[in-house]
Amino acid sequence: MVQPPRAKNNRPDSTAAFKAAVGATVRAVAGKPGLEVTFSADRPILTSDKARLANLPRLPNKRDISIARGQGDAMAMRLASHNPETHRRRAPAEPLARAAFDALEQARCEALGCVRMPGMTGNIHEMLEDRLFRANYAEVTDRDDAPLAEALGLILRQRVAGVAIPPSGNAIVELWRSEIEEKAGNSLTTLLSKFEDQDLFSRASRQLLRDLNLVPDSELDDGEDGGDEGGDDQQADKGRDESKPPEQAQGESEDAQAEEDQSTGDSEETGETEGAEADLAESDEDQAAEAGEESPNPPPGANAREFADSFAYKIFTQKFDEVVKAAELCPAEELEQLRALLDKQLENLAGAVARLANKLQRRLMAQQNRSWEFDLEEGLLDTARLTRVVTDPLQALSFKVERDTEFRDTVVTLLIDNSGSMRGRPITIAAICGDILARTLERCGVKVEILGFTTRAWKGGKSREAWLEAGRPANPGRVNDIRHIIYKGADEPWRHARRNLGLMMREGLLKENIDGEALQWAQKRLLARPENRRILMVISDGAPVDDSTQSVNAGNYLEAHLRQVIEDIETRSPIQLVAVGIGHDVTRYYRRAVTLLDAEELAGALTDELAALFDEEPPTRSRKRRVG
Repeated sequence: MVQPPRAKNNRPDSTAAFKAAVGATVRAVAGKPGLEVTFSADRPILTSDKARLANLPRLPNKRDISIARGQGDAMAMRLASHNPETHRRRAPAEPLARAAFDALEQARCEALGCVRMPGMTGNIHEMLEDRLFRANYAEVTDRDDAPLAEALGLILRQRVAGVAIPPSGNAIVELWRSEIEEKAGNSLTTLLSKFEDQDLFSRASRQLLRDLNLVPDSELDDGEDGGDEGGDDQQADKGRDESKPPEQAQGESEDAQAEEDQSTGDSEETGETEGAEADLAESDEDQAAEAGEESPNPPPGANAREFADSFAYKIFTQKFDEVVKAAELCPAEELEQLRALLDKQLENLAGAVARLANKLQRRLMAQQNRSWEFDLEEGLLDTARLTRVVTDPLQALSFKVERDTEFRDTVVTLLIDNSGSMRGRPITIAAICGDILARTLERCGVKVEILGFTTRAWKGGKSREAWLEAGRPANPGRVNDIRHIIYKGADEPWRHARRNLGLMMREGLLKENIDGEALQWAQKRLLARPENRRILMVISDGAPVDDSTQSVNAGNYLEAHLRQVIEDIETRSPIQLVAVGIGHDVTRYYRRAVTLLDAEELAGALTDELAALFDEEPPTRSRKRRVG
């Protein structure tokens, strides 16, 4: 007899029937009977043969169900009405224009579904509200923090399909509405009338982007103004490698451009936006991969060895860098107020935090069960073996000695990304992680260190000024002032450092992030510790971003260095490394990683990851550690 799916706690999964229904619906709407539909704690992602939706809570409410259905509807309509070749051919090269172009196309697919199947409208609305709320866009007051791409997509869905703008998206739309209507009102009207045809829609999208000054007027579409599309195809073929099929060469060009866009785009927008269009667009990349191309996002450490030999990371100056204790960045009274603010935000989670602490402590303490050495000549009398003396008086007494547990000989470093894209709920979740881990592991006799990393200024600071005064030498390397923060030392009791985590709530602290150097800093501190087992847990929300450095070096300069550092730690260091992604999938960088979408997921994620780490043998310098 087939057993029903069971959750981790060995109870039947109450959402199994709903998940099966969603999967069947997605396959039917997409017209792909063989599509694999799964639910995962990672971000939603769509490829040509697999749709991954965000997992449901154990007891989902009506809104949770609508969000899941909305994700499935969006993915199904993408597969049913989107042509990757047309999209790639029309897509602009400039990163901001490309983001807007992608957002308009995804909005078109979703709006088309709402028009043809009105039941999708409510689901799409709830899905959008959930995504925008998690990105903290409801609090945006400045255009620099409001992605134009999101505003265009929301306006298109509203105008075409009547999908109401979600509450968390009102601020973005209002910041851009007047400029969109003033500069591109006519082209927007034209766009709305062509949503049924992707080819016509993509041309109209390019005109709208030109009106908004995102694409230069000189950049014409292939086949526009009555031109022959074949001529453009021939022009495109000129840059292809004649030894490769046209589809493969074109896809490789697109992959290279996508990777460049990801690295060189606007730091705030690319760092903070996690739009569905970015996730769902992976179906295009997957189809390209099927044609024989390499993936634009190689697995963790795949290319790090290459960079170790051919890529030398440089720092223009370290004169303005700082390693500072949290208490030195803020007056004591303000720090107390910030900690009180953090505690207030945690009030609703007080019960969950207490349960997590208890669950984590029980799980870890269970691994510290006593073990004994028997049949010794001295120690504690082994009463279980006294019967041997009774039956044979010539037998010697047996003694036992308790073995020293290696579990307590451990130090855990929590390295928290303090970049601007972590503003709002992500940084709150990170602070919760630090609070829980420090308190709980301290009870278990495990030492915990909490560190943070950011920069002292936006767009370079004094390091950039020094570079400018030096005459702008080429390829200067990192040109920003890094700030590494010590929230809690490994030997510092939690009660003394408790208030320091409130600093993360301070306005103006979170700026840019240079992850590679932060990992090296944390690694160096861990290697200096006397403990036998060293664990480094990184809490981040994505790739390193520093406008100043990326503008004067190769676009993937910081990302390449990060991959090199991670590969070094994972394969040649005695440190066990695990990453926690806050709302973002970090598995493309780290071999061992978990993604959190909400604080409610902390219990399972942190407990499982830490317990798994303690189950393993500590790595040594002389051998590589394989991580599943």
